[in-house]
Amino acid sequence: MVKFTEDQFDLYTYKNTGKSVSIRLFTWTNENKVSVQVITYGATITSMKIPDKNGVVKDIVAGFNNLAGYQGLNPYFGATVGRAANRIGLGQFKCLNEIIQVSKNRGENHLHGGFVGFDKVVWEHFVDGNKLILSYHSADLEEGYPGDLVVHTIFELTDSNEFLVEFKATTTKPTYVNLTNHSYFNLAGHNAGAAELYKHVVCINADQITDVDEDSIPTGKLLPVADTVFDLRVPKILGDLINKVPKSTGFDHNFCITKGPEQGTTFVARVYHPESGRVLEVYSNQPGVQFYTSNYFPENSKSKETLTGKDGNYYKHGALCLETQNWPDAPNHENFPKSILLPGETYYHNVSYKFSVKN
Repeated sequence: MVKFTEDQFDLYTYKNTGKSVSIRLFTWTNENKVSVQVITYGATITSMKIPDKNGVVKDIVAGFNNLAGYQGLNPYFGATVGRAANRIGLGQFKCLNEIIQVSKNRGENHLHGGFVGFDKVVWEHFVDGNKLILSYHSADLEEGYPGDLVVHTIFELTDSNEFLVEFKATTTKPTYVNLTNHSYFNLAGHNAGAAELYKHVVCINADQITDVDEDSIPTGKLLPVADTVFDLRVPKILGDLINKVPKSTGFDHNFCITKGPEQGTTFVARVYHPESGRVLEVYSNQPGVQFYTSNYFPENSKSKETLTGKDGNYYKHGALCLETQNWPDAPNHENFPKSILLPGETYYHNVSYKFSVKN
């Protein structure tokens, strides 16, 4: 039986009106001592507490203790990211017969929805049993995207230790939609650091990755993973690979999930931390997953910049992300999966985070 509660997390004040609203905190706890927390700011997962093989419970996702943290220098910890996750080259995409210009918030390119993406807004909430439904209306031309977009993100924890997330969206005009959740995982504990992350054993169900240029914008080419550092079809120890990624300081790549033409939800990835015994499996209906290893976190304690989270500072390679999504920059590449949502259609994306313990 899953226990589901609601509390206040913090207060949010709208700059234009001065009006304050309560940021709500929702907590699920099942009989296996698994608990997950989500807040209405950014439709954000703030905590995932999972027992290890000895019954010791630890929080395994990076985040902050208060709203100020999520509004500050926040690398999208646990957030719902959109209207389009990942990068759009030159902030432009093809939408039917038009070229749409969106905001450029990462140099000359667009990243994760722009300056004020879905991670930086307060979502409306509705509770249906143990399901939390968070909703947001993205207005026409917000960050340059056409169409009024209504988005729902649905969260639920099950007794079988699965945390389920669904994204749904409808639009009034043709537009680009590519949503994801941006949780950062370290199965040894969210603040266990790179030394423990390197011990993780990672498997990703992908025969190819999307090739990118020096700005991480896809070139349109697909590269086979065979005989490269990207071949994670057989489980590999992360520390043996992470510093061998070419032209990068770690993984930050879209893996093209291997699935049949009519196959829906399928296995995406598996991560295992041998010392704790914690296992995370990811399943989704999306064609890709962005595997990211916190390459741009502060280098170490001597760095000028700091990233202070729930229990101290986070550093480079301290966590990993498995962002299920469409392939990046998809509208600009005819060989990439369909990415333009039309009026009358419903965007649908599901992802399951399934936790277990290996003795």
